[in-house]
Amino acid sequence: MIKVAPSLLAADFLNLGGEIERVARAGADYLHFDVMDGRFVPNISFGLPVLKAAAKKSLPVDAHLMIVEPEKYIDEFAKAGAKIITVHAEATAHLHRALQQIRAAGCLAGVALNPGTSPECLRYVLGEFDLALVMTVNPGFGGQKMIMPAVEKIAEIRGMLNRARCDAIIEVDGGVNEQTAPMLVERGATMLVAGSALFGAPDAQKFIENVKRCGMKKM
Repeated sequence: MIKVAPSLLAADFLNLGGEIERVARAGADYLHFDVMDGRFVPNISFGLPVLKAAAKKSLPVDAHLMIVEPEKYIDEFAKAGAKIITVHAEATAHLHRALQQIRAAGCLAGVALNPGTSPECLRYVLGEFDLALVMTVNPGFGGQKMIMPAVEKIAEIRGMLNRARCDAIIEVDGGVNEQTAPMLVERGATMLVAGSALFGAPDAQKFIENVKRCGMKKM
């Protein structure tokens, strides 16, 4: 079953609680929570207090740390209520250690790859992560157009995981909508992050149902 994680960056910031409840009722599985530090990416976004408040709602929080030296903050995000914590392979000098730290904090551990990053780096931490996040846009801004060459990495990662008999989730973030979702699922994605396309849809429930139906067709 394909899982859908609405990106809070695209929500109405004046009504975050209501927006979270709306997508939860519509059938979302996780709340994708983008954390930006103004260094790893140009923008600054949410921090610990907002995540702690969001975690009190009905959706588990998928925290995507677009920050340098994420190991300094992993424990705090876990304490704030994150269920998944994803760090960028490019943002830490000690990826293996960071993933171990996330699991030790009681969370699922994720590795994110920028569009220009080779999936080869995942080979050396197989078994240490629960989720691989393929960025199909450059991180830091919502509403971007999908970078098509990055899409091809999904199938490469799926093959790598299958050969290693690893059941890690493959998550995709960037340009996800009802038109692009089928090709992402076809290549092996099992969790899709949807931002402006979902929050801007006339019917969020129908949007999520259509995206999840891609996985049912594959089966």
